[in-house]
Amino acid sequence: MDELVHCAVNNGIATITLDSPHNRNALSAQLRRELREHLSAAIADDAVRVIVLDHTGPVFCAGMDLKESRSADAQNQGVQEFPAILEQLWTSPKPVVAKLAGPARAGGVGIVAACDIAVAVDTATFAFSEVRIGVVPAVISVTVLPRLNARQAHELFLTGETFDAHRATEIGLLNAAVAADRLDAEVQRYADMLALGGPRALAATKEMLTAQRPAKMSEAFAQMLELSAEFFAGEEGQEGMRAFAEKRTPSWVPENLR
Repeated sequence: MDELVHCAVNNGIATITLDSPHNRNALSAQLRRELREHLSAAIADDAVRVIVLDHTGPVFCAGMDLKESRSADAQNQGVQEFPAILEQLWTSPKPVVAKLAGPARAGGVGIVAACDIAVAVDTATFAFSEVRIGVVPAVISVTVLPRLNARQAHELFLTGETFDAHRATEIGLLNAAVAADRLDAEVQRYADMLALGGPRALAATKEMLTAQRPAKMSEAFAQMLELSAEFFAGEEGQEGMRAFAEKRTPSWVPENLR
């Protein structure tokens, strides 16, 4: 059986490509399994600094594979892999950039929301289409709802309305919507900026951004002071400050960006 997800590493960037255009990169059991495996490998690879999630064909991801979901064995298809994939993207210590040359629907939008940065062509469209086929956008809500305000979430989850890339940017689902001829350059710009950060600092910053804060401000400050002190005194922080003083790039920056 041909592989539906590929991974290539170049200059510290792991590009993971969904390659199932025959069904619009739907989240079939095979695609889910291979995506999870490639994400695990990229996260574990010390040579990888940034992960870019790409696709072939005109559609980024159409959501769950409804043909499989209609089968008699739908309950036993390993759908638990999908929450695991969203959690991998959300908690990855390496920043993840979603690159959309086309639309996303349902579970595909959940993947976009789970990534740290999302860039799409300005012709891309999006929809939480679950209610229109009588199901609930339950699993994807875990990654989507933190990106949207409550009013937008209620409207789009309940109506299933299709919306464009410009609105997706306005409501916080995308970082940028660009012309098709600028997509590669914009994704590369984000990937290069992310690669300039210290690997441990990036991982800790991601964790900080999603962690639940204590109710008391004094406790929050105490936690953040401890985190700050750890990194100022740590090997990576000391190297970064030496590099700044010596007017050179830190040792972790990939060769092609020095």
